[in-house]
Amino acid sequence: MTPKVYINGKLFDKPDAKVSVYDHGFLYGDGVFEGIRVYDGKVFRLAEHIDRLYDSARHIYLEIPMSRDQMTEAVISTVKANAKRDGYIRLVISRGAGYLGLDPRKTSDPQIIIIVDDITMYPPELYENGMEIVTASTIRNHPHALDPRIKSLNYLNNIMAKVEGAKAGALEALMLNHKGEVAECTGDNIFLVKRGVLKTPPTDAGILEGITRGAVIELARAADIPVAEMALTRHDVYTADECFLTGTAAEVIPVIKCDGRPIGTGKPGPITRQLRERFQKLARE
Repeated sequence: MTPKVYINGKLFDKPDAKVSVYDHGFLYGDGVFEGIRVYDGKVFRLAEHIDRLYDSARHIYLEIPMSRDQMTEAVISTVKANAKRDGYIRLVISRGAGYLGLDPRKTSDPQIIIIVDDITMYPPELYENGMEIVTASTIRNHPHALDPRIKSLNYLNNIMAKVEGAKAGALEALMLNHKGEVAECTGDNIFLVKRGVLKTPPTDAGILEGITRGAVIELARAADIPVAEMALTRHDVYTADECFLTGTAAEVIPVIKCDGRPIGTGKPGPITRQLRERFQKLARE
């Protein structure tokens, strides 16, 4: 079945889904997006994703030409049109086509694009055995320059760190903030376990408030696992008992080595496994 792509109220076959080369989303990364998962035909935490999308758009003065309820229905109908039971949704809002130049007043007609397809972040064996990460020299954008809670189309900051990780032979790279503290990885939030306490950087460390991150924190608290949102350094990563990453595409994946140093026993730990199992159950409910 050829994937159907939603563009401004109409469905197009994947080869025919196109936008203007003058679109400011293409020219300048001027727009916002959400990555959302479909499990067993149901969209996971859609309301939270829609709220974050509209918050991001409002922050950058981008008026989305449809209501939240209409957007919700558009996502659900596009999933149904693709008969997708398990998959990934990329919901994109661009500033729209216009003229060359940064001025957003030169654009018109924001583009609403919904892609429903498959995504594979990491090989299945890494979810069982754990993965290795390295620290990138590329730091996260300064939060006073661009608020990290804006999920914008401009991901060059993350891509440069991803390139560093790939050149070092790692599938993911850890990014520090302007203070040298742990922020997040190129596409995932990071969690550590130390003496039974689950630790993760706070939102003011320059991180995206991940939907999966929030779900895992809820699951941990429900399981009486102490949770601390606190400033962390690489020392905390190196000396942690366990480490794992969370993200919409990645879900929950263990990390067993950072910068060549084994983390804990060098194998996925019990709290990591427990939270991964709880998340998988939550996603299927």
